[in-house]
Amino acid sequence: MRTSVTAAEAAAYRLAANHLTRRLPAGAYVEAAHVGLQDTAPRDALVGLHARVESCEPSAREAPGLIQTYGPRQAVYVLPEDSFSVFTMGRLPREPAAQQALQDAAEEVCRELAGQEPQGAQHPQLRMACATGRLAVRWTASALIVREVAVPAVDVDHARVELCRRHVHALGPTTPQTSRWWAGVSLEDARETWQLLADELVPVDLDGQAAWMLAEDEASLSAVEQPRGVRLLVASDLRLLGQDRTGLFVGPGLRPLSPLHDTFHPNGVLVDGRIVGVWGRKGGKVDVRIDAGLPRRTVEAVEAEALSLPIPGVTMSVTVTEWQA
Repeated sequence: MRTSVTAAEAAAYRLAANHLTRRLPAGAYVEAAHVGLQDTAPRDALVGLHARVESCEPSAREAPGLIQTYGPRQAVYVLPEDSFSVFTMGRLPREPAAQQALQDAAEEVCRELAGQEPQGAQHPQLRMACATGRLAVRWTASALIVREVAVPAVDVDHARVELCRRHVHALGPTTPQTSRWWAGVSLEDARETWQLLADELVPVDLDGQAAWMLAEDEASLSAVEQPRGVRLLVASDLRLLGQDRTGLFVGPGLRPLSPLHDTFHPNGVLVDGRIVGVWGRKGGKVDVRIDAGLPRRTVEAVEAEALSLPIPGVTMSVTVTEWQA
C-alpha cells in the first residue's frame, strides 16, 4: 500500500533529515554537509552550517574534511572531502561526446592553471569542467581560487547512484524529474540512475501526487521530531519546504514562502517549522522582517539567532521589523 504523506509531514521530515530540527554537536561540519551546502551568495554555506551545528565557528567553511567546488546545477558547494567524487563525477553525462567535451574543458583549464592556484580564474568552461573531478575551488567574498586535484578512483555509476540517493534522502518524497533538476543532468540520465536505485525506493502519495522516498527512511515519517525553535535559512534551504510550481517538491522557480520576500530579503525565518519572516544581510548588518503579532519571546529569539551568525571579521548588528500582513 502506498504511504500517504501531507506536505507538512514531508517538510518536517526534510528539516530533520537536513539537521534543521536539532543541531549537531559542535564541530560536526562534515556530517552537516552530507548533502552539500550551496554557497551561491557570500557566506551562505557558513550560515547553513550555523543552522545545523552547535557553536559554529567563523572558520567552519574551511574546516578539515570539507572541500569546495562547482556541484549540482553548477553552483558552488561546500562538500565532505570524501564525497567529492559523488558531487562531481556523479553528474557526468553518459553520452560519450558530452562527457568528452567536459574532459576536454577540464584539460584546458588545468593546462592554464599549470599547477598554480590563481585568484579570479574565470575560464568560461570552469563550472562545467568541475564535473570531471579534476578541479576544486575556494570562494571567498572577494575572490575565486581554482586548483587542480587528483581525480577520484571511483566507479562513475556508483557516484551517480550515491548522488541520487542523497537527493532522495534529504529532499524526499521526490521524483526523477526533480532529481534531474537538482543534480543538473539530463532527464534521460536522471531516469537511468533512478532505475539503478529503484530497489531502494518506495512509492509515496504526497498530497495526491506520486513521489518516492528511500525505503529505509519511510519509518521516519511517523517518528520525525516536530521542528522547534528558530533558524535563519538561506534561500537554497527554503526549497525543503516546497518550492516548485506545485508547492510540494524542490525545484526551479523559487516560490516565495512569505509576502515579505524581496530582492534584499531572499532568506527565510523559520520558527517551529513555519516561515514567519524574511531576512537579508550585508556584512555584519542583518535586516529581519517578521510577521506582526508574534510573542515577544519569539521576536527576541529571532534577534538572538541573527546576532549569533558567525560572519568572520565583523561585529554583528540586527534590525527586526514587524510587518502587518
